Amino acid sequence: MTMPTMCLLILFSVIYGSVATHHFSRNLQTLSSDSNDQPYRTAYHFQPPKNWINGPMRYGGLYHLFYQYNPKGAVWGNIVWGHSVSKDLVNWTTLDPAIFPSQPSDINGCWSGSTTLLPGNKPTILYTGINSMNKQVQNLAKPKNLSDPFLREWVKFPQNPVMAPTSDNNIVPDSFRDPTTAWLGQDGHWRVLVGSRRRTRGMALLYRSKDFVNWVQAKHPFYSTKDSGMWECPDFFPVLKNGQLGVETSVNGDDVRHVLKASLKGHDDYIIGNYNTSKDVFVPDKGFDEFVLRFDYGKYYASKSFFDDGKKRRVLLGWVDESSSEADDIKKGWSGIIAIPRAIWLHRSGKQLVQWPVMEIEKLHANPVNLPPQVLKGGQLLQINGVTATQADVEISFEVSKLIEAEVLDNWTDPQILCSQKGSSIKSELGPFGLLVFASEGLQEFTSVFFRIFKYQNKNLVLLCSDQSRSSLNKDNDLTTYGAFVDVEPLHEQLSLRTLTDHSVVESFGGEGRACITARVYPTLAINDKAQLYAFNNGTADVNITRLNAWSMKKAQIN
Repeated sequence: MTMPTMCLLILFSVIYGSVATHHFSRNLQTLSSDSNDQPYRTAYHFQPPKNWINGPMRYGGLYHLFYQYNPKGAVWGNIVWGHSVSKDLVNWTTLDPAIFPSQPSDINGCWSGSTTLLPGNKPTILYTGINSMNKQVQNLAKPKNLSDPFLREWVKFPQNPVMAPTSDNNIVPDSFRDPTTAWLGQDGHWRVLVGSRRRTRGMALLYRSKDFVNWVQAKHPFYSTKDSGMWECPDFFPVLKNGQLGVETSVNGDDVRHVLKASLKGHDDYIIGNYNTSKDVFVPDKGFDEFVLRFDYGKYYASKSFFDDGKKRRVLLGWVDESSSEADDIKKGWSGIIAIPRAIWLHRSGKQLVQWPVMEIEKLHANPVNLPPQVLKGGQLLQINGVTATQADVEISFEVSKLIEAEVLDNWTDPQILCSQKGSSIKSELGPFGLLVFASEGLQEFTSVFFRIFKYQNKNLVLLCSDQSRSSLNKDNDLTTYGAFVDVEPLHEQLSLRTLTDHSVVESFGGEGRACITARVYPTLAINDKAQLYAFNNGTADVNITRLNAWSMKKAQIN
């Protein structure tokens, strides 16, 4: 049987797991705080004190993060629903696990799911269980005590499962998982999507219910794509046509578009389109009949969005896997983190989403460094002093003037392949220029995040790369280089780059959040106070730095 990948259990303010019958030991011993012992452990990205994680909502003024967690080891297995709460999406308190196997419908595992707020402000969870016959089924759980602000205990529906593969509904038993947040239709009935596949065609199956207990499968899939394989962790939500505010999942109308996302083959891909309520189907925009856009072009998967009713925004959280070997993960004693929460909205062009770290992360800013505008000459390396390079937030903007000198790209090439072929050491007229992070003295190790500009069919094409090929002398690590094209016009716009570093994480946002790349790196030399930070230009033409602001990042409280 194919084992399901864990999704980020992101529910609104509060996502809660289930079962109040028997008790799991938290087994969350605090690791040594000595950074020399744990040079790769993050300081402000969420991760539990130890072991393997994968996966989070807002209720009663608290954000609840649920995640797939192994209380017994730093590798995959023994999965329960971990549970942590926060007031600000930055500082977190760990609670006892919320859901763990206890019923025939989930006795072989409690997998991913989502939370929905029912009338009366009552959170409810739908989640995938592996039953005693090793079939994937959907289960229901509700909080035991709504007066508990932490929603620490959940009670499973005695008649679980509420959705299951049968001989009549043509569902592959091991490819039926990850229910979305439900939404309320104009007819007063609830809808929810469940990821599935038929042979190589991936799809989201639609279910309807009057009472959130009895669910009926729609005759046709909500949407499907050929040769995409299993749709894991689907997500479906509305976005306003104009502005950065978010809307609740059930909102529909002329002023919104809809986003359909699926986790496919290691990436989180999405399509923008319209929700046809009369036919209960998703209609993608012209030219977007296949998944062509990604939330993140690096190591980012199994994400989930939720509507933050407190700040009227939609927030996205994603899981970031390790790039180290399993043996090194076991040695570290932990594996997997959650990316910085991102506010997301529709770009004014209507062609893609914009993602930006939630504003609360700026509460961790310290020791600001602001460099004046200046020319960065071809071949120049500019050290950025005064910030802690392993724990930093850097914003830099570039301006170019001689676009006529851009390198010509004869044939369209996958951006990741292009970044691998043309790393930070391969010169052109306009690029590479950007940042060197986690750089060692002498530059034996560094990770480069940079722009390169091409001419393609008489248009300017901007490439953003995150190059890990020289990030570590330890060659057992995954040293993949990532890349994305950024939809900016350098004739009329500055090229902005925001990169956040956190010991083993490099999260980059190019073009004011129009392209995002997350990477994991494990330098052997550039650790702790040995790491250095630079702006660089390895192109032959000069570029202008119009803005360079950097901050050290304080440690978040995660306990």
